[in-house]
Amino acid sequence: MQRPTTRWRRALRALGLASAMLAALGLGILTAPAAVAQNPHERGPAPTESSIEAIRGHYAVSNTRVSSLVRGFGGGTIYYPTTRTDGTFGAVAISPGYTAGQSSIQWLGARIASQGFVVITIDTNTRLDQPGQRASQLEAALDHLVEDSSVADRIDPDRLAVMGHSMGGGGAIEASDDRPDLKASIPMTPWHLSKNWSGVTTPTLIFGAENDTIAPVRSHSERFYESIPDSTDKLYLELNGATHFAPNLSNTTIAKYSISWLKRFVDDDTRYDQFLCPLPDGRDFEEVRGSCPLG
Repeated sequence: MQRPTTRWRRALRALGLASAMLAALGLGILTAPAAVAQNPHERGPAPTESSIEAIRGHYAVSNTRVSSLVRGFGGGTIYYPTTRTDGTFGAVAISPGYTAGQSSIQWLGARIASQGFVVITIDTNTRLDQPGQRASQLEAALDHLVEDSSVADRIDPDRLAVMGHSMGGGGAIEASDDRPDLKASIPMTPWHLSKNWSGVTTPTLIFGAENDTIAPVRSHSERFYESIPDSTDKLYLELNGATHFAPNLSNTTIAKYSISWLKRFVDDDTRYDQFLCPLPDGRDFEEVRGSCPLG
């Protein structure tokens, strides 16, 4: 049998090299990792320190009034992103404190909504309503948002949260105890006669105030925080030198960490982990406690 000529040997080597390359390419296609699906609830651009401290976020916001004749609470104002291109948004209901109206916490409405949420600041049925009544009214406000409001089609009914000041903060804790499907709760200098919240599974951010003489942290905020199980994501931020009424005025620290908490747990947006873990520190805080890592 004739030995292959030099030309044939070159042709065979070229054919072998091509076959090896095709095999390697095929193997690469078969073993390449699947692309990671983007979180469908992310809203807005990647956050920065300045973006979460800003008076207004990425979204233009409009608002609409809710009549005091509405069922279950005393009316309020809904703030919502005007865009129709980014799908639905999570929703947040916010209650004022004892003897106060929604004007005392209204600064949070447009500020949080502009970061990609639908927000309702409520008036209570009477200004003397207790935390349990305020809890029920926060729940009624969320029900109104997703069932009867003019912006219901803008809201994801599975991504809801509560906030509140003073007795409204106590109401926020109680509402999360009543409705464990809530995604986040943010009590601000909260007041409540009950000190045991061992059943709370909703991620909870509590703001205390160092100089609070109405709901002193040792008998309210700290005890609430300590009673929530360690298995629940929780964060306690005690504002340095602040009084009980710190949440009633525009406050960048409260806004910054509230936005981060809502983004992380209502939107499941881990881009905001950086502002919550490691735990915040600095001169804004007298004390910080929390669970890290999150989720």
